[in-house]
Amino acid sequence: MIITDAGLAGACIVELERREDERGFFARSWSVGEFAAHGLNPSLVECDISFNHRRGTLRGMHYQAAPHAQAKVVRCTAGAIYDCIIDLRPDSPTFTRWVGVELDAENRRALYVPEGFAHGFQTLVDGAEVAYQMSAVHVADAERGVRWDDPAFGIIWPEPVRVISERDRTYPDFVTQAAR
Repeated sequence: MIITDAGLAGACIVELERREDERGFFARSWSVGEFAAHGLNPSLVECDISFNHRRGTLRGMHYQAAPHAQAKVVRCTAGAIYDCIIDLRPDSPTFTRWVGVELDAENRRALYVPEGFAHGFQTLVDGAEVAYQMSAVHVADAERGVRWDDPAFGIIWPEPVRVISERDRTYPDFVTQAAR
């Protein structure tokens, strides 16, 4: 694995280090030891899959509140997505900054998302599938989110939003949440 800085404190891009021959290739996509050596949370306890019918589908921006916060490893297993994260940790040097990365089934890259980040993605093609590994189990009462188009962040999405859930469309803006 090749683990590089994604531009926000603690966030990383995980690329496969392929060993190729006439059969194809072999690559390690996850390792407790390598994650720990890079200061990443190596405890991944749950894996989910999201399938998305249409290009322009937006899911996000989601996170789980402490004490159920989750680190995530996100990989696109079919199609292509624009994966986006926002640092919501008030004590972080990259607080409220965001970064977006294209993940697709061809490049097989993954994005490591630390605890305390909001995460979301937009599909770039019909039939995109995303696999997530998380460091904590899903707890419905801990679900939180910030709005995908919140001016506090100014995320630039590559496609018009064609499909979005009511929940994701109506999250309160960040300034309102922070004032609570």
